[in-house]
Amino acid sequence: MAPSLPSLTGAEIRQTFLDFYHQRSHKILPSASLIPEDPTVLLTIAGMLPFKPIFLGQRAAEVPRATTSQKCIRTNDIENVGRTARHHTFFEMLGNFSFGDYFKEQAIAYAWELSTKVFQLPPERLVVSVFRDDDEAFAIWRDRIGIPAHRIQRMGEEDNFWKSGPTGPCGPCSEIYYDFHPELGDETLDLEDDTRFIEFYNLVFMQYNRDSEGNLTPLQNQNIDTGLGLERMAQILQDVPNNYETDLIFPIIEAAANCAGIEYDKSDEKTKVSLKVIGDHVRAVVHLISDGVSASNIGRGYILRRLIRRVVRHGRLLGITELFTEKVAEVAIALSEGAYPNVRERETLIKSQLQQEESRFLTTLERGEKLLQEMIEKVLKAGQTEILGKDAFKLYDTYGFPLELTMEIAEEQGLTVNQEGFNSSMQLQIETSQGAHETIDLMVQGSLDRLAEHIHPTQFTGYTERSGMAQIQALLVDGKSVEIAEAGMSVQIVLDKTPFYAESGGQVGDRGYLSGSNVLIRIDDVQKESDFFIHFGRIERGTVSLGDSVTAQIDRACRMRAQANHTATHLLQAALKKIVDPDIGQAGSAVGFDRLRFDFNCPRALTAQELEQIEDLVNTWISEAHGADVQIMPFDRAKDKGATAMFGEKYGDTVRVVDYPGVSMELCGGTHVQNTAEIGLFKIISETGISSGVRRIEAVSGAAVREYLQVRDAVVRELGDRFKAKPEELVERVSSLQTELKATQKQLEQVQGELAIAKSDQLLSQAESVGEVQVLVAQLDVDPNSLKTAAERLLQKLGEGAVVLGSVPEADKVSLVAAFSKSVNQKGLQAGKFIGQIAKICGGGGGGRPNLAQAGGRDPSQLPTALETAKTQLTEAL
Repeated sequence: MAPSLPSLTGAEIRQTFLDFYHQRSHKILPSASLIPEDPTVLLTIAGMLPFKPIFLGQRAAEVPRATTSQKCIRTNDIENVGRTARHHTFFEMLGNFSFGDYFKEQAIAYAWELSTKVFQLPPERLVVSVFRDDDEAFAIWRDRIGIPAHRIQRMGEEDNFWKSGPTGPCGPCSEIYYDFHPELGDETLDLEDDTRFIEFYNLVFMQYNRDSEGNLTPLQNQNIDTGLGLERMAQILQDVPNNYETDLIFPIIEAAANCAGIEYDKSDEKTKVSLKVIGDHVRAVVHLISDGVSASNIGRGYILRRLIRRVVRHGRLLGITELFTEKVAEVAIALSEGAYPNVRERETLIKSQLQQEESRFLTTLERGEKLLQEMIEKVLKAGQTEILGKDAFKLYDTYGFPLELTMEIAEEQGLTVNQEGFNSSMQLQIETSQGAHETIDLMVQGSLDRLAEHIHPTQFTGYTERSGMAQIQALLVDGKSVEIAEAGMSVQIVLDKTPFYAESGGQVGDRGYLSGSNVLIRIDDVQKESDFFIHFGRIERGTVSLGDSVTAQIDRACRMRAQANHTATHLLQAALKKIVDPDIGQAGSAVGFDRLRFDFNCPRALTAQELEQIEDLVNTWISEAHGADVQIMPFDRAKDKGATAMFGEKYGDTVRVVDYPGVSMELCGGTHVQNTAEIGLFKIISETGISSGVRRIEAVSGAAVREYLQVRDAVVRELGDRFKAKPEELVERVSSLQTELKATQKQLEQVQGELAIAKSDQLLSQAESVGEVQVLVAQLDVDPNSLKTAAERLLQKLGEGAVVLGSVPEADKVSLVAAFSKSVNQKGLQAGKFIGQIAKICGGGGGGRPNLAQAGGRDPSQLPTALETAKTQLTEAL
């Protein structure tokens, strides 16, 4: 390593990066949650993900430049965690982004300046890669930056071309690698050799749009998306052999080693791997829980549970027998709270979830490990190399052992697991068993898990009943089982039977009340875990006890609105298939009380005519009063009848089919209207793209249509009053005003230009002769466009010379422009590079061509100093 490198802490590297780009007009934005807004992605996996809608043209950028330190989670390489120098599940990606502002040359220049000037990485230790066909990037690195051609590697599409999907925005990448062993020479630079090279900075040049046939066309707005790995830069600057031994992770490793009574430096490689896994995974689980993920057996919750269980198991491999996850989590919280205060704010939640999951897993781990070891010995004794899939499933089903954990332990013994057999056993279980799993995962912590053996699955009566008597089987307050609760308390209640629909299949849970002789409980939400319905509510008056009988009454108005929206969603999907494409598939849905949302796969936006036809067809079906035919039938029979499966649902051997004959037939467990006429009306309110190839329609139905139209009518009336126009005249009136405004703006720009020319002519007398050229540096307070026009005109009148002008067009804004003649360029001065350095004095930056360039800043008080510096530097250089 290079001892001359600055030894910065991880926190200092993060702040240095953000400050560097903030000084160059990038707005520092906070890290987005690990739970992304993008419905197509389970977790935030990259620094650019929060900006994906901007890059895809679905949302306008609020700022032209941004910089972030983004928390990320990836588990696709989980088996490499601890075994390589750089793989992690949790990592921080430092990024700078340009939304149609600067592009390739400036992004490369920034990255190089940051790497070599700020972080002081020796240029001779850096190698870059470019996309094989990106001659422009290759030339910039070679000619502008000065990297020898043999240290610029051309790589293929798999490594150096970014795309969001098969179609849409895309572009080439360029990466910067650090060379740990320059003594090996430049003859064979193999960037795949991660013992010698580490890629720490990736620059994505989003410049094309790819159509369905693979054709590339230039984007109107070119974007920059970059990522610098915080952990990787820390490894380089802190002169350690891997990312785990940086100050970002190593304190967690030391805490785990202390719990095990061992020393990291004196441990063998296997022990170090376990310590590294703990160090990495604890960071991940701390941030997942703080961002709102709860352990469960599905989705994000499953990822969290899997990571926690790996931490616990590797702790056991180290000889830790006591509960230890809270101790190592405290270190992770302390390391992160400076940049991410929410981890400390949610410390109690983090530690309680860890303690709960660790305790739960330890009770099954011993039994599961013992049984797995017996399986392994049996396989080895028989001279075989594979554990049967049904045996692995038994571990999963009986002891809660994730398949991945079984595979990991088996791999340590040189064995594999038959995954196909495991999947077959899983499918058989789904098709033949309707009972609850041994462990039940709830948002209300683990109390219900311990009660599961003593209570029965909830019987849902809500398809035919709106109210009914029920008995309280479980009563919880703040997630803990209690015998009694009183007024003012928030409670979670499990009934033996209920008319309340629990949120599932995209439909919101019912609202309503539970009432008894001495109690009234308002129910705001109902969630389903396995076969148990959890009623979330608040006691309005009285007290309630475990075992009490209550009357369960749903809010009929809310149910009517929800079921109208749910049926309307079915009709909407049928209309899309009929009018747009019969192969359209659902990609998600949300059915609420006030509106519905339907996501579907479609490579293009729908036309206004198509949306009108869809809306008309749905309303036609509503007016035709189609009755519902709901049946329970075998899954295969439902498929044979042509029933459409709902997105994200799992089906057993029998299914519920909701059929409006001749219109729509779907597999669905939700509540629906008995007749389409009950919906009343249907109105589409928006159609947008949410990701590559996925569109979203939002709509309202029933009473919500009237409310929606009332709001729009009020807006139209107010606009009519303001513009003195009838509703049918508003479009023409607004178009006329827009035309007038454009004409006025054009006149204003012309006047401003003429004023700038008049003012600039007065500056000619301030020009000074320096050698054979004229130098003019002055302040001219006009808008940026006029400033550029004035600089060009002044240079034309001066002939051979250099003109630098500055202005303060707004209270917190500085504009600068430089115009140089050819003779000035020949003396080694370039307008872009020159004005960019001057702009830094005003807290900004910029650049452009050698003969003409503009820049900006945010500190007008420094403009006189900047102009004086410009004049001095020009005089000295010329």
